[in-house]
Amino acid sequence: MTYQEVLENARKNLAPRCRVCRECDGRACRGEVPGAGGKGTGSAFVRNVEKLREITLNMDVIYDNKGQDSTVTLWGRTFAAPVFGAPIGGMEHNYTPALDEAGWTKAVVDGCAGAGVLAFTGDGVKDPLMDLPLQWIKERGGLGVPTIKPWRMEKVLEKLEKAKASCPVAVAMDVDSAGLPFLSGQGGDAGPKSVEALKKIATAAGLPFLVKGVMTVEGAEKARQAGAWGIVVSNHGGRVMDFAPATCEVLPEIKAAVGDTIKVFVDGGVRTGVDVFKMLALGADGVLIGRPLVTAAYGGGAEGVRIYMEKVIGELRDTMKMTGCATIADITGDKIRR
Repeated sequence: MTYQEVLENARKNLAPRCRVCRECDGRACRGEVPGAGGKGTGSAFVRNVEKLREITLNMDVIYDNKGQDSTVTLWGRTFAAPVFGAPIGGMEHNYTPALDEAGWTKAVVDGCAGAGVLAFTGDGVKDPLMDLPLQWIKERGGLGVPTIKPWRMEKVLEKLEKAKASCPVAVAMDVDSAGLPFLSGQGGDAGPKSVEALKKIATAAGLPFLVKGVMTVEGAEKARQAGAWGIVVSNHGGRVMDFAPATCEVLPEIKAAVGDTIKVFVDGGVRTGVDVFKMLALGADGVLIGRPLVTAAYGGGAEGVRIYMEKVIGELRDTMKMTGCATIADITGDKIRR
């Protein structure tokens, strides 16, 4: 299967919820929630893509070429590149029945593993939305990061115990999903979390704990105070708040504030290995990709996800070659122009 075939299949299987546009920039699906779009005017989704595209690269091919090594070690494991699947769930709610929750989960977990990386997995109002990913993570030797929604504390701790039973490398909470209307509409009970609440969750986790949905220096400081191992700079793909800044706009100031005291991951508008390179140059330790994995899974299952992720990793290495970077550590701010 080729990537072009993956796209052609996805256009059929995702219609009419997603058009699989030539450029996935949020313009065609503005306000389509449920669906693939961004909230309200869709400006936050669109801005994620636009601002990342505005960053250019500084070419440098005058050096002693020793090859490009994109590997990175996190959680005691070595990955092909610091690029991972973002937590997504509720496929039949947001997309189409062509791929059910079990099919999606298997595709993203196995596909990412096949490419030498891993997937963050999702959660939802219905138990299977989290239980199915946990089953696959456990079967893959803990290769995944379960991501729990910001439910009331009793429910969080209950789900946390389930997550830990799958022996994952880490656990996360996407606090930004407090803004998803369907959580309350379907009987959920989710909302913002205080520093003290996050501290309790981080302690109970007993594993590296990431807080996803940080968009300010203040938010990063709060997550650090709560004992988070890391954060994910994210506006939930523009799906929870209209008129949010792009993640690539706030990433540098957040990284400058926390330094190396916690790990800083990021998502939002990432489509290619060039985009991954840009986010790393802006200070990210790892990059998450969301919507393109949905396209890949609907277009080719686990094979489609693997093909896409291998494509991204190859593009990252090509960009490293053209900018004089031998390792991930060489991808620094001077390699880009803002």
